[in-house]
Amino acid sequence: MNRYPLWKYLLIVASILIAAIYTIPNFYGESPALQISSARATIKVSDAMVARADTILKAIGVTPVDSYFEGTSVKVRFKDTDTQLKAKDAIQAALGDDYIVALNLISDTPVWLTKLHAKPMVLGLDLRGGVHFLLEVDMKAAVDKALEKTAGDVRRELKDKKIRYGKVSRERDRVEVQLRDEATLKAANFAVRKILGNLKVQDVAENGTYKLVITYPAAEITKLKNDAVLQNITTLHNRVNELGVAEPVIQQQGEGRIVVQLPGVQDTAKAKDILGRTATLEVRMVADDQALLTEAINGNVPAGYELMSERRADGRNVPILLKKEVELTGENINDAQAGFDDKNEPAVHLGLDSTGAAIFKVLTRDNVGKRVAMILVEKGKGEVVTAPVVRGEIGGGRVQISGSMGVAEANDTALLLRAGSLAAPMNIVEERTIGPSLGKENISKGFNSTLYGFLAIAVFMMFYYRVFGVVSTLALGANLLFLLALLSLLGVTLTLPGIAAIALTLGMAIDANVLINERVREELRNGATPQLAIKNGYDHAFATILDSNITTLIAGLALLIFGSGAIRGFAWVHCIGILTSMYSAVFVSRAMINLIYGNRRVNTLAV
Repeated sequence: MNRYPLWKYLLIVASILIAAIYTIPNFYGESPALQISSARATIKVSDAMVARADTILKAIGVTPVDSYFEGTSVKVRFKDTDTQLKAKDAIQAALGDDYIVALNLISDTPVWLTKLHAKPMVLGLDLRGGVHFLLEVDMKAAVDKALEKTAGDVRRELKDKKIRYGKVSRERDRVEVQLRDEATLKAANFAVRKILGNLKVQDVAENGTYKLVITYPAAEITKLKNDAVLQNITTLHNRVNELGVAEPVIQQQGEGRIVVQLPGVQDTAKAKDILGRTATLEVRMVADDQALLTEAINGNVPAGYELMSERRADGRNVPILLKKEVELTGENINDAQAGFDDKNEPAVHLGLDSTGAAIFKVLTRDNVGKRVAMILVEKGKGEVVTAPVVRGEIGGGRVQISGSMGVAEANDTALLLRAGSLAAPMNIVEERTIGPSLGKENISKGFNSTLYGFLAIAVFMMFYYRVFGVVSTLALGANLLFLLALLSLLGVTLTLPGIAAIALTLGMAIDANVLINERVREELRNGATPQLAIKNGYDHAFATILDSNITTLIAGLALLIFGSGAIRGFAWVHCIGILTSMYSAVFVSRAMINLIYGNRRVNTLAV
């Protein structure tokens, strides 16, 4: 009657073992470390950097615990923070500004566990320490920028179609085009509508004045603002990677605000610098006069010129002399995708807006046989990506950058050009710094509150329900194990509200066992045999447990869907805890009761 088949016992044991494996990494702790990554898209970090870092450290008498290449960066682990800080200064001085050497913390989880993807839980800002920014996107600037771009597109289109116009100006929330007569007005209307898509174009003819009025419909304004926020979020994600932050939180809050949380980062000034950086493209003409180039190499750069270096396919950096006048900038790029050129070599394909396409068409038409340099500018420093010879006029707004780059580098360059600059400026409206000591204190208090709550529940259950209370306590421990394992496996960020949710989950989980135990008592009082009381107690309590957990889960899902920030962190733990408590309270406890009472004849139950 009260016996599980063997496969059920094996399934429960296997689930407990798997949960233990994925919970263990949370108890290994972390070691201070350095993360070495590239500060520029054109420079890559490879596994050769491991040996280079070890050589630098050996020169100052420092022996790291471990150093290895992972992903796109090198990580070097140390035994204490003093050694970490000493090593950071030495490596940064040796590598220069082309690399980012960031302070980091690396889990001490053994390799065999990491190969199983067993990692510790991700800790939020309030538990790990770090910086918190609330940024507000300047929506007016985003709209103004779009209107200026529209005005430029209209000017270029009317010139291309040889339609005479007067003044093209931006007036508050619209663009106005002055025209001389009705026929010109109709021709301009037809030409402009083709390039402006969903924008509203109106003819205005009154008192001898003819003009086009171009406005953004409400839906387009909303889309424009949403796109500005999304592009800024994408750009911020790209930038904070340089700080070595394992799990940054960058998310929209409200219509025009962005929350940026960088756990583990204490240098607020550096964080601000990274968030405010720019990356764009410049197109300049190359001065191929060998005499001028020689003069510049010797230290006498002619006025109006700038000496840079061009990286060739063989890895050599060759000096190149460029004119300072910028012909085209990344502001005119509306798309950038990695691909391959006609020689099947990695390349970046750029899409220019109408203004940029017209400028590049004239530039290439007037400079056939000359070299045009494509320069990637990051953090105020420019590097020549390629400097091809113009073979003929290039129209249509499609430009290709190819040269000494690999597939990964082409992808990175395209990403930087596509989302390297902010769609609209942002202002910091709130800034907070949380120290690591406060984070450790929060962890300690949260752990203690959960531990004391668990012990209080265990003592009460064992005193009040005896053997069934011991089983309920063991099931509660299994529930906590399942919960921690799933949080680690799913990569859910644990915050202080999440710890509160764990404590709440323990109270709710034991409630199911209380229902079962009381139901078993009731069956015994009604004259049922011990074995029948166990069976009916679990069977009849299950419906009540299921109903109560479903209603609680619905409330948790509502918090998860409509909440944000700390509320979502609480909701994640709460929802996962409900699922694990159902499994542990009903199936795990039943399995233990079956092992104790199911294989023998009993006259009484210790409940």
